[in-house]
Amino acid sequence: MTEHGEGLQRVDHGFGPLYDHASRILFLGTMASPASRSQGFFYMHPRNRFWPVMEALFADPDDPADRVDASVQSRRAFALRHHIALWDAIESCDIRHASDASIRNVVPSDLAPIITGSRVNHIYTCGAKATALYHRYCEPDLAAQGITLPATALPSTSPAYAAAILDDLIATYRARIDWNAYRTPVVDGAGRRPTHRI
Repeated sequence: MTEHGEGLQRVDHGFGPLYDHASRILFLGTMASPASRSQGFFYMHPRNRFWPVMEALFADPDDPADRVDASVQSRRAFALRHHIALWDAIESCDIRHASDASIRNVVPSDLAPIITGSRVNHIYTCGAKATALYHRYCEPDLAAQGITLPATALPSTSPAYAAAILDDLIATYRARIDWNAYRTPVVDGAGRRPTHRI
């Protein structure tokens, strides 16, 4: 990290996206927090509600082992088991601590390798800043590569937005996720997802 004025630091993401060929939906954050960068995985701040939301929405109620604990290994396995891809809109930027409002000099992420290497058919942006960055940088870049996907904005699960209680976050995520597309991914005859809007 490089120090800049106004308390800003130049920060690289520090670890790559999570997905595999079976991933169906992509949750896109803004930039890995200091806690996430130190542990090399997504949403690792102990007060971030992302993983409790994921467990509430995706865990099999008939399988007591299908749960998420605080470890990277558990969270990685849970996401892949439920066909969830994870990445952030920013590869590197100037930022003050974990303040989205302070972000400057953005190098955006290239989402195309995730989309073309999986069955992702919907992008969910997690928080207002992630949504704005996606539409400003990532969406035009995907379009230039011939990829158009539906995208839906979701509220942030960050502890910085503690006014949003967990039950409300779960309800909002449940209402906005396209469950039909998640349960029935659209692919072509060769097993690839189409690059047009579905």
